[in-house]
Order: sequence, then C-alpha cells, then structure tokens
Amino acid sequence: MQRKKFIQVSAMGLVGLSSVSFVNFQPQITKDDLMGKGNPTLVGEGYKLRKKANQAFLKMKSAAFKQGIKLKVVSSYRDYAHQNRIWERKYERYTANGLSPTKAIHKIIEYSTIPGTSRHHWGTDLDIVDGSVKQPKDVLLEKHFYNGGAFSRFKTWMDHNANDFGFYLVYTNKKGRKGFKYEPWHYSYAPTSIAMLKEFKKLDIKSELQKAVLMGSSNFTSEFIQQYMDQNILDINPKLL
Repeated sequence: MQRKKFIQVSAMGLVGLSSVSFVNFQPQITKDDLMGKGNPTLVGEGYKLRKKANQAFLKMKSAAFKQGIKLKVVSSYRDYAHQNRIWERKYERYTANGLSPTKAIHKIIEYSTIPGTSRHHWGTDLDIVDGSVKQPKDVLLEKHFYNGGAFSRFKTWMDHNANDFGFYLVYTNKKGRKGFKYEPWHYSYAPTSIAMLKEFKKLDIKSELQKAVLMGSSNFTSEFIQQYMDQNILDINPKLL
C-alpha cells in the first residue's frame, strides 16, 4: 500500500473509531435512573451524590467552612423504596387523622414527592443546613432560616455564593409559584440536574403513576397527574429548567 493511501485509510479508521467510542461511552440516563430504581454510581461521606455534583459540593463546603459555616447534608440521594417509605408514613398518618385519601395526597405533596418523581432520585439534589450551630428540633422549617433563626447566617451565605458552585434553590419563594411549598434548604446541582429533568420530561409519567402500586394511587386521575407535573415538577426555579 502506498504511504499516502495508508495515511488516508488510517485517518478514516481513527475518525470512525473516535465516533463509535464517543457514542458508546456517553453516560446514558435510563428510566430506572430517573425514577430511583437504577443503580447509579454515587459518592460522598454521610450522603450520596453523583461524582461531579459531589466535587462541586465539596468546593462549596470548603468555602463555607472558611466563613465559619459547616454545610450539613440532611438528605441527598433517595431510591424509590426510600421515597415510598416517606409516602406511606405520611399517607397513613394523614388518613388516620381523618383526611380522605384525596386530601391526604394533596397534603403530602405540599412538601413530598410521589415515589418515582423525586429529584432526590437523581443524585443531584441536597437538603442542607448549617451544622456549626445548635440544631433545632425539626431542622427543615422555614422559620429557622430567617429573622435570627438558627440557619439565618447559612441562608445569607448560600444566597450570595451557592450559584457560583452550580447549586440553585429548587422551590423558591417567588410570588405566584405553585406546586411544592418554599424550601430554603433544598439545592440542586444545575449542570447535571437540568439534563436529568430534560430526560424525565420525556417519560410517560401518567402511565407510570397510574400503574404504580402505591397507597392512594387509585386516586391518581389524569387531571391530577397533569396538574402535579405542571406545578410540582415544573414550576421550579427557572435556572433549573
């Protein structure tokens, strides 16, 4: 084979190999990953995040620590079974207190997601507080983050710095926002979670929820599911869409 021809063939081979390798080694986001039924590679000490999200979190944690704030993770990755335990515990409590199944479901989704639809399934989201102060009895209450509450200084620091590390509040206090109530503790790593949400929106969630065996799921009407998607899943911080 002539040298010039050999170089041309070799170059074509390298291009072909490069293209195939690129396709084969791109991380795939599966339905199971999106719904908390997969087995994603997660890292972290005392919490679980995807690798890039954890790298960014550690940088943010280090920066906060220099200002006397110790970022403490209250909740991170949750699989489907974990989210279902939260769902069942609340459903049983609310119905035992006299709420109808429909009212119990609407009460639950003020703060908690239906199993299979939680952002905590993705390994990108965290509930965070300040571990350097005396911990209130129930840490995830809005009052602790304002007006001299235990986490007021934490909230101020996060407001000014979290975005620099790629983390954004999910459920903001923007006037008129619907869906889940304001959560000043829930942050999402945007560089990864935006892609996860994009893929999640492609799923037939109506079908998935209507076939799910969950407490109260017989009350998941088409209208309810559509409203849940529009308000609870998609009415979030625009920076995360």
